Amino acid sequence: MNADERRFDVLRAIVADYVSNQEPVGSKALVERHNLGVSSATVRNDMAALEEDGYITQPHTSAGRVPTDKGYRLFVDRLSEVKPLSSPERKAIRHFLEGAYDLDDVLRRSVRLLAQLTRQVAVVQYPTLSRSTVRHLEVLAITPARLMLVLITDSGRVDQRSVDLGDVIVEDNVARLRSLLNAAMVGKRLSDASAEVAALPDQSPPELRDAVTRVATVLIESLVEHPEERLVLGGTANLTRNVADFPGSLRQVLEALEEQVVVLKLLAAARDPGTILVHIGEENEAAEMRSTSIVSIGYGSRDNLLGGMGVVGPTRMDYPGTMAAVRAVATYVGEILTSR
Repeated sequence: MNADERRFDVLRAIVADYVSNQEPVGSKALVERHNLGVSSATVRNDMAALEEDGYITQPHTSAGRVPTDKGYRLFVDRLSEVKPLSSPERKAIRHFLEGAYDLDDVLRRSVRLLAQLTRQVAVVQYPTLSRSTVRHLEVLAITPARLMLVLITDSGRVDQRSVDLGDVIVEDNVARLRSLLNAAMVGKRLSDASAEVAALPDQSPPELRDAVTRVATVLIESLVEHPEERLVLGGTANLTRNVADFPGSLRQVLEALEEQVVVLKLLAAARDPGTILVHIGEENEAAEMRSTSIVSIGYGSRDNLLGGMGVVGPTRMDYPGTMAAVRAVATYVGEILTSR
């Protein structure tokens, strides 16, 4: 083993002990707890080299050292593979998520599960409308002059709107209207479907034109992308259990989570369901998040990315376990939503 590999083993042991015990780690403890295969003197020399290179630091006058953001980054980058969850864990995740009855329930269950698995704050982004396609539009007559529109997208989003027609419509024309609208919209991205719907009144039979115009006006409101994105958060209280991990910054972190803008920007960067992104401490662009690490991933499929999800926690984080949990939950959420 060369010196670099040996020093990385020392760094890995320091990360493991500090994440587990939240106490600065000394050379004597490393030799006692880990089979490093070298003397205490060699470990001390390796720790001195790691400190000089900025991978560990001495927080106060004790003999112990703690990892820096740079040290955590090297540790994460050198993970040869994310250890998969056990078969019982995966089975439990799938069973818990498959019990959901609609999109909102899937996402609520996802954040609850992620927060429990990682003991951090879990965040899931609602499927982005611009990436969704229309799966079906149901048109139901509530009264002879009032319709209910139920728009269903491939991401499982359901949007209900009512339309006052101003005149009576017979049952046969409701069926014709349903066929006309579905022919124009199904399988199209929401922005394209909106353009198709806008052109429908001029293409409709005279006896349906007024109804199509009123329905199109209401539908376009549902199809056009809304500027505000939505997040589901869970486990915020987990941060308050480790106040020492956020010296003077916990309030800022909680406020940033509440405002959601910072987290949405980070989740938007997770564009690949197969790739986990880890932002550590100072790597976070937003100043209020620089005492945190954010582990995120896209969910959906490579052909149909629905959104991002992840966890927010202190830099003193179980990175392998957190990354495994985030990947597993994202995989199952993607499978559930894209198969509906």
